[in-house]
Amino acid sequence: MGKLNTRRVAVETAPGLHGDGNGLYLRIGPTGGKSWILRTVVHGRRRDFGLGSASLVTLSEARDLAHQLRKVAREGGDPSASRRTQAIAFEAAARRVHQNLLPTWRSERHGQIWLAALERYAFPLIGDRPISSLGPADVLRVLEPIWTAKPDTANRVKQRMASIFDWAKGAGHFTNENPVNGLTKALPVVRSSPVHRPALAWPELPAFYSELQNRSGVAARALEFAILTAGRSGEIRGARWSEIGDDTWIIPAARMKTAQAHRVPLSREALDVLKAVRGLDQALVFPSPTRTPQGLSRPLSDTVFKALMDRMGRTGITTHGFRSSFRDWCSESAHAERELAEAALSHTLGNKVERAYARSDLFDRRRVLMERWGAYVARQAGNVVRFAPR
Repeated sequence: MGKLNTRRVAVETAPGLHGDGNGLYLRIGPTGGKSWILRTVVHGRRRDFGLGSASLVTLSEARDLAHQLRKVAREGGDPSASRRTQAIAFEAAARRVHQNLLPTWRSERHGQIWLAALERYAFPLIGDRPISSLGPADVLRVLEPIWTAKPDTANRVKQRMASIFDWAKGAGHFTNENPVNGLTKALPVVRSSPVHRPALAWPELPAFYSELQNRSGVAARALEFAILTAGRSGEIRGARWSEIGDDTWIIPAARMKTAQAHRVPLSREALDVLKAVRGLDQALVFPSPTRTPQGLSRPLSDTVFKALMDRMGRTGITTHGFRSSFRDWCSESAHAERELAEAALSHTLGNKVERAYARSDLFDRRRVLMERWGAYVARQAGNVVRFAPR
């Protein structure tokens, strides 16, 4: 039975060593600073090991750490080496995992998003804690405040924390079971409903497109191209001339959400957009008007389309929503088969076995569909300004 308790640790002010039993001491320095010390025998000699500040490491955690190091000493090991292995903070472990994962992501922004949620919700609570001292209660402390209020974010944080503990265990920084596992029953069940991106109804799209054509600038041309190709914002903004042939745009797997290359048949209207921006940049189809400090071109920002629609006085619609407009038009007007419409959107259909047999991307049929879509969208276009200045 330990001689210390949480209250005594908090209120004790007398300088010196205050024993808890089994070689664990609360050390209080001359200026009142408190830290944990483990005094034990290693290879026949008495040794002292610092276990961290009492303001960061709780009494329970100090006891756990002391128990681990005493076990190492009993088994003939060196607790100093064990401490060097174990003494890594949760934030440091998270950033190590982040660095390891960076090469696997499609973009630098994906990596920033992965880390941002941990910086906001996990690091302020447990970031400076030794990862070896953390348990299910600590994970619960991070997740509970956002579990019902922000369920999608909470699930992502939960998954990322699980990955961090898995890495720490494999790297020798964590010896217990992953504390994220088994928390399902400790958290309430959240019934989620699908969130639909605000979209413009497809019958209204030709009028919007006509208005868009009357606007100059690279952003307006990029949004036209997004509508005509039913592409995702990042795919459009990152488009390169090297990806575009005579009448086909081949988006490489590295830039696709599905991690598979996607062929996009370009309608006459889409080719007209490309003619309007030809010559603005040798590499990027839709370059940003601003360049890097080194004078290099860079893609349009991820907020450029919202800013454009704000200037147009359009609210309640999103860039991604134009893909929904296209999908609804396919069903309600073009009467296109589901497989054809989904292929045009680069969606994956069916299970693994079905996909193994359905190897065709229906490219020739999609070309006909996209020509019809381009003609429909631009049917109200008149003589308009097509210049896209830098």
